[in-house]
Amino acid sequence: MKKIILLMPVYNDWESLVKLLEEINSVINNIKGYQFKCIVVNDCSSVEKPTIFKPKNFNSLKIINMKKNRGHARCNALGLRYINSKENYDYVIIMDSDGEDRPVEIKDLINKITKNPGNSVVAKRVKRSEGLIFQTLYKIHKLITFIFTGEKINFGNYSCLTRQDVTIISDKASLWSSFSGCIKKNLSNLNEVDSTRGMRYFGPSKMSLLNLVIHSFSIIAVFKYKVFLRSTFIIIILSFLIKSLGSIVMNIQILIVLFNLLIFIVSLRENEKALIESNDNILNETEITH
Repeated sequence: MKKIILLMPVYNDWESLVKLLEEINSVINNIKGYQFKCIVVNDCSSVEKPTIFKPKNFNSLKIINMKKNRGHARCNALGLRYINSKENYDYVIIMDSDGEDRPVEIKDLINKITKNPGNSVVAKRVKRSEGLIFQTLYKIHKLITFIFTGEKINFGNYSCLTRQDVTIISDKASLWSSFSGCIKKNLSNLNEVDSTRGMRYFGPSKMSLLNLVIHSFSIIAVFKYKVFLRSTFIIIILSFLIKSLGSIVMNIQILIVLFNLLIFIVSLRENEKALIESNDNILNETEITH
């Protein structure tokens, strides 16, 4: 039996987590050949945790309680390092705990690893549920990312990673800043499954426009050296157009320089020391046995 660990962060949204666990339990009921464990990283929630029961199709359910709030990306980083050092597993499925990563697509991830057991799988976003403004800005983010990095990144956290790949990324500084950027930079031969972004079970989406900008810059910053090189090339090319376009070209060049400065600042979020010492932020662990 192959062992799969489901990893998900939670901050206050316990109601969604309980519903998610119930839906996952239903989805995996008829999946043969795999055992399922779940590790929830509680990101120092300020809302008291309710009574949570272990779903019958889960071999175990563990909640890791954090001392300080670090954000879901860093909870995932800590969780991957924890799993890699302390758990017996073959694959890790990373997903959000609010319903936006649809549990039904777990079957697609597992079907893909069953056919190609040596390759990690990412959930490629083919349809989103947010409003028009957000979706437009998201498309702009993908375009800018491609122009300045040469990388097409069309996936988020939702993925199924092999043990080998978890080992590879678990000590990469970029994991502390951007999961998808780290995956794209350090792993090859990724498989994909189509994914539709679901609706949150309860409450509005926590991905604000500001968070989208930070998220976008964090991904791009993983490839900062490519960004600097491509930006230099673009600035040089634009220099030949100054005579005909004048101040327009100069303004674009200034914007590119400022963009690179911002990328450099955001790249400082990558912190190998903080990643390695992240387990120090664990307050305690709770094994749900009933």
